[in-house]
Amino acid sequence: MAHIVGGIATSHVPAIGRAIAKGLQNDPYWKPFFDGFAPVHNWLAEARPDVVVVFYNDHGLNFFLDKMPTFSVGTAASYRNADEGWGIPEVPPFTGEQDLSWHLVNHLIEAEFDITTCQEMLVDHAFTLPHALCWPDQKWPVKVVPICFNTVQFPLPTAKRCWRLGEEVGKAIRAWDSDARVMVMGTGGLSHQLDGERAGFINKDFDLAFMESLVSQKPDWATQFSINELVEKTGTQGVELLMWLATRAALGEQVKQVHANYHIPISNTAAGLMVLEPR
Repeated sequence: MAHIVGGIATSHVPAIGRAIAKGLQNDPYWKPFFDGFAPVHNWLAEARPDVVVVFYNDHGLNFFLDKMPTFSVGTAASYRNADEGWGIPEVPPFTGEQDLSWHLVNHLIEAEFDITTCQEMLVDHAFTLPHALCWPDQKWPVKVVPICFNTVQFPLPTAKRCWRLGEEVGKAIRAWDSDARVMVMGTGGLSHQLDGERAGFINKDFDLAFMESLVSQKPDWATQFSINELVEKTGTQGVELLMWLATRAALGEQVKQVHANYHIPISNTAAGLMVLEPR
């Protein structure tokens, strides 16, 4: 059976792509953020994942407001990105792990999750930038399975629902008939709001409490809050922490924190990073 080697949760701010493209990793504004990934690179060299299951949210590249599935799973042979209007260069395409994709689709439907199955799928900065942060050479030594969450068009899935989906994804991975080493990745957040009267809003206290909860005896702590309460506490776009919750849930009952970093602000966003291993 497949083995989950760990999980990474990280922000995916579009400005990261511009910083990479312009070689600004050692710029004083960016250095504290990029320095946080050196331990990640060391961990990846030891963990040696073969496949990455990515919980992320689309920003209009693959889905738009007229058609916004709550949860969607990619089953394609490959995935590419395109110009989203952020000025982020395109990156090499990603190779899909189709056998795991279909295994997850079948498991999730059996677990009574109504998902959209995508046999063709574009991926945006929420998917590509975390990979570029983990593998700066952009040679992608892993195959991928994208799982997209709706965090854009209300009504959004509840935190409890996202936690349960993460649990089922973890069960499915462990039941997959393969000797592959699988990593789960959750991208987005943490607290930020890009529009409206609270534009620029960051809630450091909540972010740190949330990160701490993921390694505590109550890792589903954030599921006590409704979506409206999470928006109040983290900002309109801060609800991207839903993907962090799914990542943590997939790892099982107990985890060990390998590394964490928190830096503000990056383009009006609280940039969080965690590496976790199942115990």
